[in-house]
Amino acid sequence: MPIPTPNLYPPFNIVRLSHVEYHVLDLAKSRSFYVDTLGLQVTHEDDTSIYLRAMEERGHHCISLVKGDKAEVGVLGFKLFDDVDLDKAEAFFKGKGLATQWIEKPFMGRTLRTVDPWGIPLEFYVKMDRLPSIMQKYKLYNGVKPLRIDHFNMFSSNVDNSVEFYNEIGFRTTEYTEDSETGRVWAAWMQRKGGVHDVAFTNGTGPRLHHTAFWVPTPLNIIDLLDLMATTGWVDNIERGPGRHGISNAFFLYILDPDGHRIEIYCSDYQTIDPDHEAIRWDLKDPQRQTLWGAAAPRSWFEHGSIFTGAELVDSDMKAQPIIAP
Repeated sequence: MPIPTPNLYPPFNIVRLSHVEYHVLDLAKSRSFYVDTLGLQVTHEDDTSIYLRAMEERGHHCISLVKGDKAEVGVLGFKLFDDVDLDKAEAFFKGKGLATQWIEKPFMGRTLRTVDPWGIPLEFYVKMDRLPSIMQKYKLYNGVKPLRIDHFNMFSSNVDNSVEFYNEIGFRTTEYTEDSETGRVWAAWMQRKGGVHDVAFTNGTGPRLHHTAFWVPTPLNIIDLLDLMATTGWVDNIERGPGRHGISNAFFLYILDPDGHRIEIYCSDYQTIDPDHEAIRWDLKDPQRQTLWGAAAPRSWFEHGSIFTGAELVDSDMKAQPIIAP
C-alpha cells in the first residue's frame, strides 16, 4: 500500500505533540529517574502525581506521572491551534463513531478526550498554563539536559491503516519502511511541527506505546547521561545505543524508566516543513535503516512496549521482520 498523498487541509489544526501521562507504581523512584537522572523540572507534585517540563518548554508539563496499580499509559496529548479547532476535532471523531468527552484537567483549559480507531487514548487542548522561561537558567541544567518533548512512537498491528488515519488528520509522512515482498509499510514517521516526526508507528502487537522521545542539545549530552546512569544504579536500564539512526539521521539512546516505559534521548534530525517534502523510503532488510553504522537493534526493542489504558491488544498479521541483533 503506497504512502497516501499528504492532507494539507485537515479537518482541524494540530500544532504539535504536547504531553504524555504515565501511570507508575512508585512515585519516588520515578522522580529519581526523571528528575535526578534525566533532568526534567518539577512544576507540581503531590501525593499522587508529579508534573514535569523540559528546559525550553513554557507549557506547564510534558509528562505527568500518576501513581497507579498498573504501569501503563493514560493518554497522549496534542496542542491545537485555536478554540474552533477543538470543536472541529470533536465533530471529526464523532463522525468516525469514536467516543468524545470534555474533561477537566489540572493546569489545562478546555480539553477534548477521545480515542483513535485502535483505542489509543488522545486528548486535545489549546491552552495550558504558561510558565516563566527557564531556558537560560543554566544552573538548573542537569542530567541529559532535556530541551523539549519530541515525539511518540507506537506499536501498530496495521501500520498502513494507522498512516491512513493520521494522514487524514494532517500528519505528513517523512520517512517509511516498506516490506518489498508484500509492498506493505512496516513503519512510518509522521510530523506536524516540521521535524521528522511527532508520531511514528512500528509494526507489532498494538496499540502500545513504543517510546516517548526528548530532544537534547548535542550527542555529548547522551554520553554524559550514560556515564551518570552507569554510576548511579541505572546501568540495567540502558537498552540500546548510543548510535545514529539511518531513518531521521538522529543521534539516539534508548533507556527504560523504573516501570519499563521506554524513553528515547534524541537530537540531530532535520527540517521537513515544506508542504511538498518528499517521503524517504527504506527497505525493511536494509541494516542501515535502524542504525546508520549498521548495528542491529536488540529483540526487546521490537517486542517490549507500554499498554494504553483501556485499549484492546491485537496481534499484527504482518510476519516480516527487520534484522535483529543476536
